[in-house]
Amino acid sequence: MKKKKGNLIQRLDPRLHLAAAIGWSVFALVMLAALAAANLAAGDAERRARADAERLLTQFATQIRYALTMNLQTRRSIVQASAAQITASSDRSNDALRRHLEAVQAQFPEFAWLGVVDDRGRVVASSGGVLHGTDVSAQPWFRQGRHRPFVGDVHDARLLEKGLPQAPNGQPLRFVDVAVPLAQTAGRNVGVLGAHISWTWIERLQAELLRTLDRRQRIDLLLAAEDGTVLVGPSNWLGRKLAADSDVTDAGAYLVGRHAVQTADEGGLNWTVIVRQDVQSALAPARTIHREVFLVVLMAGLASAAAAVLVTSMLMRRLAALADEAQAVRRGAQRMLAVPAGKDEVHRIGATLAEVVEHLQQEKQSLLTLNTELDARVTERTVRIERMADEARHAAVNRERLRLARDLHDTLAHSLMALLTQIRLVRKLRSRFDDGELEAELGRAEGVAASGLAEARAAIAQMRHNGVRDAGLGPALRELLARFGERSGVAASLRADRQAADLAGERAETVFRIVEEALHNVERHAQARSVRVALQSTATPAKLAADGKSAPSARVRVEIVDDGIGFDPALLRPGHYGLRGIQEQAALIEAQFEMHSRPGEGTRINLEFDA
Repeated sequence: MKKKKGNLIQRLDPRLHLAAAIGWSVFALVMLAALAAANLAAGDAERRARADAERLLTQFATQIRYALTMNLQTRRSIVQASAAQITASSDRSNDALRRHLEAVQAQFPEFAWLGVVDDRGRVVASSGGVLHGTDVSAQPWFRQGRHRPFVGDVHDARLLEKGLPQAPNGQPLRFVDVAVPLAQTAGRNVGVLGAHISWTWIERLQAELLRTLDRRQRIDLLLAAEDGTVLVGPSNWLGRKLAADSDVTDAGAYLVGRHAVQTADEGGLNWTVIVRQDVQSALAPARTIHREVFLVVLMAGLASAAAAVLVTSMLMRRLAALADEAQAVRRGAQRMLAVPAGKDEVHRIGATLAEVVEHLQQEKQSLLTLNTELDARVTERTVRIERMADEARHAAVNRERLRLARDLHDTLAHSLMALLTQIRLVRKLRSRFDDGELEAELGRAEGVAASGLAEARAAIAQMRHNGVRDAGLGPALRELLARFGERSGVAASLRADRQAADLAGERAETVFRIVEEALHNVERHAQARSVRVALQSTATPAKLAADGKSAPSARVRVEIVDDGIGFDPALLRPGHYGLRGIQEQAALIEAQFEMHSRPGEGTRINLEFDA
């Protein structure tokens, strides 16, 4: 059971099976499509739901406004009808008018007060005797009601405080004024019939209207007076001023529909009616659609991915068999591939792989043959390299012999030549010299022989022991210049930076021999008072090493300057090999060699090479 489970997991691994990779790719694409479709559908559904909800709320607000207007118009018509009855009545005594008003109030209890006012603004009759005899000529409803039917804005009761109950919360009652003119007599108004409609009745009316609109969802109503004061609404909005930029949505938490009345031509009031609904409940259907669309597309994606895995597995059986045969060839279990039958891509891949395998087998055989030939060539090259190594050693011996010849020429040969000249001179002139002069000449000859012997011993000691490799080029030259100064009496100085002074090795030894030869020439020929040697190291751009990495490089400059008599480098001097030896040694270390000299101006030798 565990083995089957492991095989199933392996078959679903996209790194091991192309069918699984295709299936997972299809699943990923379908999932992306599901997310995109769900988001698009949700966005479209939410926009539609928001627009529908706002349109419905606007309709609710319009209906409430029209209902309030219609009810106020009805109450105004009742007041007009009462005014007509009063005008037509033959009994216009105060008691008769009061009884008539109280009858209307009993039939329509929303009228908190009814009163007949004469043309001077004094109340001549009223329901319950409230405000009887009071002067109301300064009231807006009286001034407006003398000329046309009038419906005023809501206000607190200021003239009805006596004889009327207070609100449950202890605040003054609110009323809406209604006034109509009484019939005219001889072109003059008899008076005005005024009424105060209870605000409590308007609140009950709008609550009933709100309940009849939609009982399934919670809807809030905001009713603002003409000055923007919220009269009806949630507790946090009551008494607030409703401006044009007021956020009635409470930061997007509500959807809002409104109907603002601009004129009172139809008997309505300049009130603002706003109906709003919670966004969560308003957009709940759209979010349900979002979830349903996502789930449906997700299930479709899973089904498509599973179907893709199965179909791809069936279609790729021949490719899997070809992969198994390729692995068998790689392991050496078989030599060639069997080409799958058919004309599709699997057949073409198999045929191409078979050709490649056959070509590789041929190349493998060719490589075996070539390896045998290369082994033979390596053996031959090894013998040749050993022979070249022997020749190189022989060449090195020859170079050392040449160096010894140069050293012996510059030391022992010169001394012996001078000694030979002295002896020949003594032999020719011995008859002319007295014993004292002969003794002096023999002393000079003995001195020359001793000097040559000392120089020969110094050259041999230099060949046996060279301090350049042990101490470095700077200390070795400093010691050489010290010996030179003691021997010749010429002032010698060395100026070297630390990096150049620390040089050691074959190149440093060659530089040491070049300086040594130059000092010999100064001692024998230059007649100089001082000689100066300078070593300077300068950095150069990095060079590419054999391993492909850039390595730092430095270039060393050697300068030998004397203040002697100088010479003309263009004139050949037979028998003098010192400068030639310096040039040959500079060539051995691939150094740039320059020499500048003129008669009477001393000599300067420049040597520059890579450290």
